[in-house]
Amino acid sequence: MDKRIKFIFDLDGTVAAEEILPLIAKRFNIREEIDAITQESIQGNIPFVESFIRRVNILGKLPVSEISSLLENVKLHPNLHDFIRENKGHCIVVTGNLECWVDKLLKRIGCESFYSEAIVESDRVERISTILKKEIVVENLQKNGYTVVYIGDDNDDMEAMRMADIAIAAGMTRSPSKSLLPISDYLIFNEKALCRQLNQLL
Repeated sequence: MDKRIKFIFDLDGTVAAEEILPLIAKRFNIREEIDAITQESIQGNIPFVESFIRRVNILGKLPVSEISSLLENVKLHPNLHDFIRENKGHCIVVTGNLECWVDKLLKRIGCESFYSEAIVESDRVERISTILKKEIVVENLQKNGYTVVYIGDDNDDMEAMRMADIAIAAGMTRSPSKSLLPISDYLIFNEKALCRQLNQLL
């Protein structure tokens, strides 16, 4: 086993079998507005940071505690979750979503994680304080001598995947963004196939 390898997983649609922001929007009956922004981001028409700020401006008015409890039970890809738990020292989950929303979900997944952060007041998001740049996580690990394998599916994974030593575009929840295809070493649509590939890389 290569002790100096790290697997970095995108959360939405990769470890989680559901897209998180649309799930919140559905629960609070604002799905149409959020879906429109999400699709613009997925298609690459607006940068992730801009789309994320616009979505947080809408969702930030909702109770943080209710969102955190809702997301705690998000459906995960079970085989991939098992792989992460069995190899948690090698695994990291990254998400642009706010820590105050996904804290319980990340604890359930059970490995190191990185996320965006916000100032919370009176159970509402007052403002975003930090938006995660996933490529910085990759860069820091590489500087510390790790071989980095990045697994993602969306435009906001592109720079991190470009920098990773090995990039895997995962299409288990939906087809990966087209922008990822030219920079991916592997394109995998099946959860069990992904786990087999990850075990081969260990």
